[in-house]
Amino acid sequence: MKKVKKEKILILTGNYGNGHNQVAQALQDAVQIRFPHMEPVVIDFMEWIHPYVNHWSRLLYLQAVKTFPQVYGYLYQKTRKPNALSHIVKIVFSTGIGRMMKLIGKVQPTIVISTFPLAAGVMSKLKSYGLIDIPTVTTITDHTDHSSWIYPYTDQYIVGSKIVRDSLIQLGVEEMQISDTGIPIRPQFSQSMERVKTAKKHGLDPYMPTVLVMGGGCGMIGDGSSTIQEFDQLPQPVQFIIVCGHNEKLRMELSEKLKGSKHRIHLTGYIHYVHELMAVSDIMITKPGGVTTFEAIAMELPMLLCKPILGQEQDNADFLVRSGVAIHAETSRDLTKQLSKLLNDAKLLQEMKTNTKRFHPKESAFASLEVIFGIVKMNNRVNGINICS
Repeated sequence: MKKVKKEKILILTGNYGNGHNQVAQALQDAVQIRFPHMEPVVIDFMEWIHPYVNHWSRLLYLQAVKTFPQVYGYLYQKTRKPNALSHIVKIVFSTGIGRMMKLIGKVQPTIVISTFPLAAGVMSKLKSYGLIDIPTVTTITDHTDHSSWIYPYTDQYIVGSKIVRDSLIQLGVEEMQISDTGIPIRPQFSQSMERVKTAKKHGLDPYMPTVLVMGGGCGMIGDGSSTIQEFDQLPQPVQFIIVCGHNEKLRMELSEKLKGSKHRIHLTGYIHYVHELMAVSDIMITKPGGVTTFEAIAMELPMLLCKPILGQEQDNADFLVRSGVAIHAETSRDLTKQLSKLLNDAKLLQEMKTNTKRFHPKESAFASLEVIFGIVKMNNRVNGINICS
């Protein structure tokens, strides 16, 4: 039997913050489920374009954001709208045309999806030079707009909400080029799970008030151990699930310092079952990354946001608070105060849960694929290609 050659979808991501990779993974999983006749190929854009300096540039970026958040926030706001500075930044960072052409020649994709803004920039430049005519889609991974995502040769933008869609229109993007299907999230966040059974699977008490503490893939939450130790001021014992990500130093520090806590403490490093921990939690304390918070919305999990970085995280926090699915704590002391308030206000928690249902996030990855696959079919018709579906 002749083997059918699958059409390939190239998904470009970047490991600068975990959200870009999470969206790429969500799209890959959704393609394999919904369109098995197509083959998703996920590539770390920065690793491919700059293989010798990517590791160090990533560390430098993360350290700069952590150490100089005010500077990062200032530059973010200064380049929010297209202007001379944002144009210069785009020119500086849209490098790697030769390497990108080599990748396209190797993969021969039917369509290219960018979950990382620099990747979208290079794809746009290739099209502007007439080097390729492949359809390109950009998936914005935050609840906000920014000029770094906007390029003239992008065929379609996938965004998380009508608010972001309207913001892109204000930046000059045509309405027909924007689909507000929601930020794509992995299928497991769309599943219902039985709390008691799931809690016991992880050695947790299913009947105890449970708070999930997330700091992003790098485990950067608040002031580390000092923030968590503030929780001893809470009047009642609480079950805390603290995900430290790749921050092994923080996990060891917390393990030592929280030995005498009156709370029940469950510590983990980087894990692949966050959806199960969300399913058994009543509240999530987190930095407001776009993807993690959209996953929490899908799980109908109220959020308490802690110290967002000025820039996209602050924008995300504002959006989530306005939407009634989160509360923002300004300081470590305020975090404990707000957490106590939530734990003792069942009505408020239920209102926040109800508000999550307005977003319809559970099918966001598949809804995004319908948009993407529609572009593929249209392009194939233009080129006279028949595809199976």
